Amino acid sequence: MDLATEVAAAAVTRDLPGGPMPVLGLEAGRGIARRRGVAVRDADEAALRQGVWPERYLRNHAASSIEEQLRLLTSRAAVLGLGGLGGHLLELLARAGVGHIRACDGDRFEVTNLNRQLLSGEDNLGRSKAEAARERLARINSSVEADVRDVFLDEAGMRELLRGVDLAVDCLGGLAQRKALQDAARDAGVPLVTAAMAGLTAFVATVLPGAAGPADFLGGSGQASGEDILGAPPESVALAATLQAAECLRLLRGRAPALDGRMLVADLSIPSFETLSLG
Repeated sequence: MDLATEVAAAAVTRDLPGGPMPVLGLEAGRGIARRRGVAVRDADEAALRQGVWPERYLRNHAASSIEEQLRLLTSRAAVLGLGGLGGHLLELLARAGVGHIRACDGDRFEVTNLNRQLLSGEDNLGRSKAEAARERLARINSSVEADVRDVFLDEAGMRELLRGVDLAVDCLGGLAQRKALQDAARDAGVPLVTAAMAGLTAFVATVLPGAAGPADFLGGSGQASGEDILGAPPESVALAATLQAAECLRLLRGRAPALDGRMLVADLSIPSFETLSLG
């Protein structure tokens, strides 16, 4: 019996609002992977290719078709920065089912991170953000192939990280490296989804290769960012990461970007949402 046949035999039918649906249970998939000496992701992929939903993704069925869920599982995303934005973003991509995630951050947790950074805690102050991210991914989704690096990247390192990915995600703090990342994504020929916040205001934008992006006009090294001046309260960080994740998942599902050449600005003090042209 090959992997696909064993997965199909293990599937059970579940009655859902949209009708009956074949489902591969979490423990069933894990058991098949163990017996065959393959990754859990391989069992999940075999299921999706036969129209069977892995149980962990069942509540995605209204947001993703089964073909789109398969695209997520076989897609590759690179996330730069594992602080406020990156921690939330990583969580959302992994839970949604993005199968291959590269991420990097050479920083360590400090007390001022505790107000907003999902990966931080009083028990891991001084610890590597990359190490915490690696453990978090393994704990929440064993189908994710994670390559998490404890390093600050220069321009050459960014280009290496983006080689072979489908999407680049800018979760960097400050302004110093954002233009370099935008240029690296352009050279790699992949979309870049970028986000930032300043106080209660958050922005998200998609930059297609060669197009103008926020890094072209927000400034760079040596300039204080809006986050430095106005702070980074938890609600604006979580909102920016959620909006960023929604655009990332849209692209990785194979859909057209919602923010191509545009920047979504959310102001939670009013509240208001506004879309600005980057052209």
